[in-house]
Amino acid sequence: MDAIEITSPLTDDVIAGLRVGQKVLLSGTVYTARDAAHKRIVAAMQNGEDFGFDVAGQTIYYTGPCPARPGNPIGPVGPTTSGRMDAYTPYLLERGLKAMIGKGFRSPEVKEALVANRAVYMAAIGGAAAVMMRCVKSAEFVAFDELGTEAVRKLVVEKMPLIVAMDIHGGDIYKV
Repeated sequence: MDAIEITSPLTDDVIAGLRVGQKVLLSGTVYTARDAAHKRIVAAMQNGEDFGFDVAGQTIYYTGPCPARPGNPIGPVGPTTSGRMDAYTPYLLERGLKAMIGKGFRSPEVKEALVANRAVYMAAIGGAAAVMMRCVKSAEFVAFDELGTEAVRKLVVEKMPLIVAMDIHGGDIYKV
């Protein structure tokens, strides 16, 4: 199966057409956040505070990038285990988050929230951080700089190779 090219922010029509196992090449805007940042994002949202971007319609990549080498916008940027964000994910999906990128299975609550909120979870290949780095065209800090590698960054990516792991139809690549 050939990969289809999609652009973030993702539209409902694009998301509706994605199916588990489908290969995609993602371009556009992606925000990075791991568990420490998720905790702070949710707290800021609950308190009506600004944290640098609106999650509605956006894609979050679960990663803590390595420092950039001279001439590169970012260092190796591989996926981290997604299950650590499961406690925060339904809340973010209810507020319009449309896609997440990471590795590993998700909880039944996340699967239900993906279907209910018409969003997708895409898997990146673990151990391919250097390959993913080549897809990043620019990177800038957005929030929580003091978290270092776990700070929220806005990335502009081009043709990032991913696999649809969970879709709005209830599909789950991790279910055997």
